[in-house]
Amino acid sequence: MSSLLPTLFLASVLLFTGCQKDDYEEIIGVCPVVLTTDPSNLSLNVPLDKTVTIRFNTEMNPATINSTSILLVGSDTLPGTVTYSGTTASFNPSLNLEPFTVYTGTVTTSVKDITGNAMQQKYVWTFNTGAAGVNMGSTSRFAILAATGINSTGFSEVHDADMGVSPGLRSSIVGFPLGEVINGSVFAADDLFPSGIPAMLLQAHEDLSTAYSFAQNATSPTVTIISGDLGGRTLVPGIYKSTTTTFIENGNLTLNANGDPNAFWIFQMSSDFFTQGGTGGDVILTGGAQARNIFWQMDGSAILGNSTSFKGTILGATTLRMNANATIDGRLLSKNGTVVLSQANIIHKP
Repeated sequence: MSSLLPTLFLASVLLFTGCQKDDYEEIIGVCPVVLTTDPSNLSLNVPLDKTVTIRFNTEMNPATINSTSILLVGSDTLPGTVTYSGTTASFNPSLNLEPFTVYTGTVTTSVKDITGNAMQQKYVWTFNTGAAGVNMGSTSRFAILAATGINSTGFSEVHDADMGVSPGLRSSIVGFPLGEVINGSVFAADDLFPSGIPAMLLQAHEDLSTAYSFAQNATSPTVTIISGDLGGRTLVPGIYKSTTTTFIENGNLTLNANGDPNAFWIFQMSSDFFTQGGTGGDVILTGGAQARNIFWQMDGSAILGNSTSFKGTILGATTLRMNANATIDGRLLSKNGTVVLSQANIIHKP
């Protein structure tokens, strides 16, 4: 009798650790489980164009790997296409993920391996997406932020945003109050009242440097090389890189979001940038494109030509200039230089 005990014990272990088929008959085998996911659990700053992958410990039945057995939920259930190869399932969202959102992924117990064994409990994990394009941090409150000075030679307006200079002093802000800041304030690094202004500006300048570096080095989605005149072109969302002087001259530049309000553009320019003005040179937004999701990073200087209508945040290394009657829905942020306004410029924070 005692010799049967190990056999009976083993049989009971196999019985209660077996996996279930649809008809709930216990069978012997290794239960399928999720080994890894990408993004992994609790990941941060996940790119908005991410394809989610799930790797199992065994080969699965492809018929059970679908949009009802694998779910991704953010502010709502995300539509997408589910594919399977080897031991890995992939969820490709129909739209980009939303920025700054917690997503919950679920693999349900309806998935089965090729022998019919089902997962014994659902697998759930979460991850956080990052910014749409570039995270501006505390710099987002400013329409103009310069390092060495702000100079306006005529009447111009800044709307619904602040203006600041750091480490430049109050004396480096010239042409205001001839120029006007409407529904905003003007700050300088030597302001004593209210308290905390120098520290606030220091943090904003640090955040500007961080945003500049992020935009300069961004590689996802794939970088597209551009050069010369962008006038007359239509560009879809993405990252565009130029190693020569870049300009918008013979025609307008159209940015088409194709219906995605979270679509973003990053322009990486290692030289100067200018718009001609008067012969085109405007930036036109279509398909739901938002000025707040457009970023122009440049190692050189920038000039917005006469009467240019511009969109997006300029992250400049040196001098940023607006010629007469030029307008911008965006920001003029100079990491190391001066922002120069001329006559009848209008700046709206995006």
